[in-house]
Amino acid sequence: MIGYVTLGTNDLAKAAVFYDAIAAELDTPRMMEFDTFIAWGKPGGAAGIGLTKPFDGNAASVGNGVMVALEAKDKDQVQRLYDIALANGGTCEGPPGPRGDGFYAGYFRDPDGNKLNAFIMA
Repeated sequence: MIGYVTLGTNDLAKAAVFYDAIAAELDTPRMMEFDTFIAWGKPGGAAGIGLTKPFDGNAASVGNGVMVALEAKDKDQVQRLYDIALANGGTCEGPPGPRGDGFYAGYFRDPDGNKLNAFIMA
């Protein structure tokens, strides 16, 4: 159902470093790029992610209660994505671990404060 998710940024170049590293681990290249927008995804593939400076010219801000979940292939990839996020300017919102029956996830924020997680469902 979801085609892509777009998150706001106040520093596209800095945020692109973060998302390029995450996307490389997920084998998901940049598929579209403009002066104020970058998108990662595969045509005909699963949902992608976009990063943009807000169209209205105001500062980007995070949505309270908003989170983007990135599906990983296994627990090791959850850990790698979490580590990549922190190594590229992200901050911890909860280290990788079990979160109930069959759900394993690590939570982090990007350099602009947008919340993401990497997860698997058993």
